[in-house]
Amino acid sequence: MIRSFRSHILNRLEALSQQAERNSLGRWFVDVCRIFWGLVKIMIPILLVVRAIELMGWISFLGNAISPIMVWVGLPGEMGLVWVTAMCSNLYTAMAIFYQLGGLEQLNTAQVSVLCSMMLIAHGLPIEAAIAKAVGVKLRFTLVLRIGGALLLGFLLHHYYQAFSLLQIPVISSWSPNSSDTSWSSWFVLQGQTFIAAFVIIAALTLTIRVLNYLGIEKAIHFLLSPLLRLLGIGTKASNIIVVGLTLGLSFGGGILIKEAKAGHIANTDIFLTMAFLGLCHSLIEDTLLMLLLGADLFSILWLRLLFGIVIIAILARAIPLLSAKKYAWFYKPPTT
Repeated sequence: MIRSFRSHILNRLEALSQQAERNSLGRWFVDVCRIFWGLVKIMIPILLVVRAIELMGWISFLGNAISPIMVWVGLPGEMGLVWVTAMCSNLYTAMAIFYQLGGLEQLNTAQVSVLCSMMLIAHGLPIEAAIAKAVGVKLRFTLVLRIGGALLLGFLLHHYYQAFSLLQIPVISSWSPNSSDTSWSSWFVLQGQTFIAAFVIIAALTLTIRVLNYLGIEKAIHFLLSPLLRLLGIGTKASNIIVVGLTLGLSFGGGILIKEAKAGHIANTDIFLTMAFLGLCHSLIEDTLLMLLLGADLFSILWLRLLFGIVIIAILARAIPLLSAKKYAWFYKPPTT
């Protein structure tokens, strides 16, 4: 009986979807729902797992485990806990841990800039790696690219600052955390607010893209981005997704990319390179502003990070044709429709 009822509901939903797709407004709403539902299916189980890891104290264990590595980038070992928190959870939680560990008193501006650059490249990995996997990017590649990329950029910045004695001054921070409620009820409310905001943002994004396409402005965006995309080895059809990802974040850009990948509108190599680039450079507005609150240097966390991402992906794009199909499969496997 339950199976019959479920089948009836699914049939009704499919009928409503087909009816809605007969007009442009209906097609837009169906697209919004499909993109949103694609993200929800990925995010909910990952959020629950991360919550469990936080409650069991595993993040602290991992932070202590990588503390020797932090010396390579000129940071105290305890800052490993801050970075692991960012990788496993999010930037907001990592900022609170940074403050609790006395990061403002321990570090100078150069060190904060190194730490923030690393967090900007490698944060929110459980959810963002799952989104990348949904478009075919292998989990192992995502982790190597983002964690390895963060360590490489941190290493380069550390030695750059040391060689030229740059930013060796006390940190000027304009932020301090408020006490936070860690109860389950507060967590559920926060996640509910996040999903509501995500639905609204996705609706606004898809509507904006449709309007830009109708007005012909989308072609101008493609033209303006074409030099950068050529350098990155990415086709112009991915330009909208790159703009969304760079400005609003990988989750929103990735959500649209999942839809386009399943529809077959974008070439597989473009999907792979787009997701790799957004893994290194995304949410250039909000995330950058958050790190500025900790006292990081704007030039380092924005422009040097963007330059780093462009160089890495440009090299990757030129290396792909040299790989055999078997070796390329280590990086990427086209998603099934």
